[in-house]
Amino acid sequence: MSSNHINNHNRQRYSEMTSHHSSINNNDHVYQVGKLTSIALLVGTTSLALLGCQSSPAVSSTAVSKSMIDFSTADSAQSQAQGRAFNASLTAKSERYQQLFDQEKYPNTDNQAKSHLLAAIRQHLATEHVAVSQANYQAVPFIDPDSIDAGSSSLLRTIIEAYAYEPEDLDNDYLDGDSLYNDDNESGSNDNDGSYDYDDSDLAEASEETAVDEAEVDEVSEYGDYDVIDADETVDDEYNYDEDGYDPDGYNEYGYNREGYDSDGYNEYGNAEGGILSGVSKLKPNTLLKNYEAVQMAKQQSEDVEQGSQSATSTGVIGQMLSMFHRTPEQIAASNAYQYQNLTFNSVSQYKPKQRQLQSVYSYDYVTSTISSSIQIPLAFDFNHSKVTVDPSAIMPIVALVNPENTPLPNQMTSHTVSFGLPESITAQLPPAVLYDAAIAAIQSSMAELAPEHFSAVDIRSDAFAKEVGASQAVKVYFGSKQSGEMIGKTLKYMTKSLQDYVDANPQKYPDGAMLKTALAKVQLYNKGYQSADVGSLLQLIEAIGPISFNQINYYYLDRSDRLLGKQQRVNIGGDLMGSTTSVLNQVRYDKSSFNKHALTPLLTESFGPNAKAAIDGNAWMAEQRQQKDRLQTARDVRYDYSSDYADDDSGYDAAEYISPDSQDDTDIEDDADNRVDRQ
Repeated sequence: MSSNHINNHNRQRYSEMTSHHSSINNNDHVYQVGKLTSIALLVGTTSLALLGCQSSPAVSSTAVSKSMIDFSTADSAQSQAQGRAFNASLTAKSERYQQLFDQEKYPNTDNQAKSHLLAAIRQHLATEHVAVSQANYQAVPFIDPDSIDAGSSSLLRTIIEAYAYEPEDLDNDYLDGDSLYNDDNESGSNDNDGSYDYDDSDLAEASEETAVDEAEVDEVSEYGDYDVIDADETVDDEYNYDEDGYDPDGYNEYGYNREGYDSDGYNEYGNAEGGILSGVSKLKPNTLLKNYEAVQMAKQQSEDVEQGSQSATSTGVIGQMLSMFHRTPEQIAASNAYQYQNLTFNSVSQYKPKQRQLQSVYSYDYVTSTISSSIQIPLAFDFNHSKVTVDPSAIMPIVALVNPENTPLPNQMTSHTVSFGLPESITAQLPPAVLYDAAIAAIQSSMAELAPEHFSAVDIRSDAFAKEVGASQAVKVYFGSKQSGEMIGKTLKYMTKSLQDYVDANPQKYPDGAMLKTALAKVQLYNKGYQSADVGSLLQLIEAIGPISFNQINYYYLDRSDRLLGKQQRVNIGGDLMGSTTSVLNQVRYDKSSFNKHALTPLLTESFGPNAKAAIDGNAWMAEQRQQKDRLQTARDVRYDYSSDYADDDSGYDAAEYISPDSQDDTDIEDDADNRVDRQ
């Protein structure tokens, strides 16, 4: 066969095959297009995903040859050049690695903000300064109405409601004639007028039960005991009851123990042993889940009442208490309009670090167009002299309740303040100055150990408070429950270490067996068993299941030289059980101008200034009160002896006519006691 014939035959077969495949492709055109489109999308998506994972392009052979030594050549000059290039490459890689992880030598933005703030706090606590603060309050719903969680209860409330759930028709079953007689006693019938018809079998059973009851009553003796059955021969032999009627397991013939509870922990009235929370350990998960479903269904079916009231009726007293605590949006708005909008907490303070003194005046003010009230309390701490000075008006109401007849009136006070000092027995063991220094150092060291990501430099160009204090930079510090707990744990450990160092430096003052030394050793032992972050995890757990929050946000405002000018603190208090969150916004200024023109500064100067009257010695006043009590008790004892002497003589004195010392005035008792002593 010629080559031309073969080629023509091949072309003909190819044409037929092409025509055949073309028809197939035309039929599956849509499928192929869809398949190709899917493949293209998959490849594109994979490319985009891998694009973000690529950290560096592939290293070329040229780059490798420049940074690596080629040992295949014997050229010394080339080898030396390659060695220098290799060392330079290693140095560059090491520097880049250090820049990524060495935040002390190459700090990032958070580390820089942290270092600026720590420097400002150290300078602030070591320098004498004044402070003016004002706190305002606002309440908001705990869950935003537009949130996806709106209408959902917290886990704590859900568990409480499911545990305390009681079916609403439980008690009605005993009052509903249909359920009692028609369901349980099918032979009985309920007429429309409320009367019931019984058949002969019902009457026969009732007669038999009555006869049995009468027979049991006949067995009761005239003393109320069962004397027909010999307990020693029958009951004791069969069940081993003791003389009180209890078997070896502690239960009587009715199945109750000596406390009146059965094996399931319930008494004859159906009450659980140990109170309302006693059944928590016995509550089965299936029962809890069914109760939860019933509570949620009851809430959904209550369309004519407010949300939560249905759960209150089905969960008894606990549900009613939860509903009482829960605040509605209308109540929150009313609190803001009539209370929080007019309420402020103000204070002025003067801090003297060298003298270890902090002097303040706190004011709780409520001012409206028609009402104005203010509670002002001067308070000062002197750690060098172990004294606390306070305005007596703040504690006189409490003293008047305890000792009303000896409480002086405000116009009888010789000074505006009263000072109380710690007993020498306490200060000898641990001077407050040492404790103060340990606390200040522990707070700074603990904050320095917090992770840098909790410190953030913020933009203050639109911050009105930053403009008021003249700040050029600000640092935001977030203290959540984990950070707050970590701070608590670290502060406790640092304080324990500082106090331990003080004890070790004074062995003559703290020998072996000293109370403080023993206590510190025990605390050190406990401190080894946990890490500071564990305290934060514990607070997170408490916050997750409890109606409490440990979150606070702090803004520190600094100048260009890292001097602290002001502080703004926001604390959120509340939870789902309350239905609201109360935000406390406290603004503090550390400038002399605000301090000098504040309305509370004159009271601070009057109470603790250089020309202030000397404070009343509260310890001497308390000692005088104790002595007066002792004298009154001695007088009463003498009076009792006086009555006994007259009752024993033959003078005809009637002891029944003697007036009790409690019915006489204290002064008369003392005078009578003095006369008694004089006669003797």
